[in-house]
Amino acid sequence: MIVGAGFGGIAAGVKLRNAGIDTFTIIESSAGVGGTWWDNRYPGVEVDVQSHLYSYAFKHHDWTRTHAGQAELQAYLEEVLDEYDLRRNLRLDTAVEEAVWDERTHVWNVRLDSGEELVCHMLISAVGFLNTPRYPDWPGLDDFAGPKFHTSRWEYEHDLTGKRVGVVGTGSTAAQLVPHVAEVAEQLYVFQRDPGWIMPKGERDFEPEEREALKKPLNRWKYRLKNWWLLEKGVINGAVYRPGTKVNQARETMARAYIEREFADHPELKEAVTPKYPYPGKRPIFASTFYPALKRPNVELVPRAVEKVTETGLVDVDGVLREIDVLVMSTGFYAAEYLPRLRVVGRDGIELHDFWNGEPFAFLGMTVPGYPNFVIMYGPNTNGGEIVTHLERQAEYALRMVRRLQYENVTAIEVKPWVCRRYNDWLQQKMVGTSWTTTHTYFVSATGRVVTQWPYGAAIYSLFTKLFGRIAETTRNLDPGGRTRLE
Repeated sequence: MIVGAGFGGIAAGVKLRNAGIDTFTIIESSAGVGGTWWDNRYPGVEVDVQSHLYSYAFKHHDWTRTHAGQAELQAYLEEVLDEYDLRRNLRLDTAVEEAVWDERTHVWNVRLDSGEELVCHMLISAVGFLNTPRYPDWPGLDDFAGPKFHTSRWEYEHDLTGKRVGVVGTGSTAAQLVPHVAEVAEQLYVFQRDPGWIMPKGERDFEPEEREALKKPLNRWKYRLKNWWLLEKGVINGAVYRPGTKVNQARETMARAYIEREFADHPELKEAVTPKYPYPGKRPIFASTFYPALKRPNVELVPRAVEKVTETGLVDVDGVLREIDVLVMSTGFYAAEYLPRLRVVGRDGIELHDFWNGEPFAFLGMTVPGYPNFVIMYGPNTNGGEIVTHLERQAEYALRMVRRLQYENVTAIEVKPWVCRRYNDWLQQKMVGTSWTTTHTYFVSATGRVVTQWPYGAAIYSLFTKLFGRIAETTRNLDPGGRTRLE
């Protein structure tokens, strides 16, 4: 069973299908596939990575833009479903609420939101970690009289034309959204708690001759390799995340130069958008239109947090009220919690979140001791580098576990506790000295541990998944008479 039909879940389905395995189900809580590209439909939403890189190596596409928008990305995943005949394995509008390991039969007992109960030998979580919106706890939020919604739950029935709009947040989502809202709103207030480091993305439509050239396999391969290396070379050894290194200083210098170019004639904005923490600290933002939007006459950047909400507006921490008609919350997700809507109970009867105790961890971000035949895709400490590459390697890792269950005399596979512990001790040592430890960011758990980030590039992560899987695992086998076999 695969939980989630975004890039991760579909990659797992393709790998299983290509291996000749047909006894799997992809269960998706939304009405369509795409994961984050189904949920996030706010104006201006698009990927931060080159389209040809933010796609599967096994499935090419005639991309129309250097950085694809939501509709094209979601359509791409629909193409993959059809090409690999995955629709017959897909269940939409269905949520997995609970999975409990049965030590007597070595299977997972899974309960759906419909009350239906299913059984599977292998459970793959592909729900990602940016999927549960974080709504603020501002006093008075429920009293606001106008429309209010989170960016990942955009309500298109509200026309923002000629309205006074408040956008709270200045992360990657807001950087894409604000320029579009600024074009139609009468007045736009952008509330910023902390600025982010921003560099221009260079997004544009491909010229017809470029698209034609990229249809040729060799050209496409060279273009993908070039963009992969541009991304990978800065992160492969983790230096970009460490203040004081050459590559880190070069990136911060570029970001400061961009601020200087854009706000040379706006000293108050220049001061407000310049971070006080080392690069990158928080997630770097790639946006070419956000800074220009802040200079529009109908846009005001409020470099302060929101203190409370009234029926008619937002009050910042300095006590200033700004009247608005529509409130848009670009306030992020419950990222550091992982699997917040899925209850997973392992072989010792311990629920996974209780086992983690506020500090999610896993071997290679995928397997947890005490939770056999269970793989987490895009799990703890796997965010970084080229994500779709990570997901493909994780899908292959899960496939190798399925193969062992199929062809070896084993019924339960899990990571050895000491291996998982050593790996995560090593990983946390690598976090020391990174800029992630200097900021208030969703990368960090409530205990202060960096639980989302991978400190190196996709190449090293891919190598680890191929080298250390089998030797890290311990296996068990039930008496043949005690095993539950699924037809």
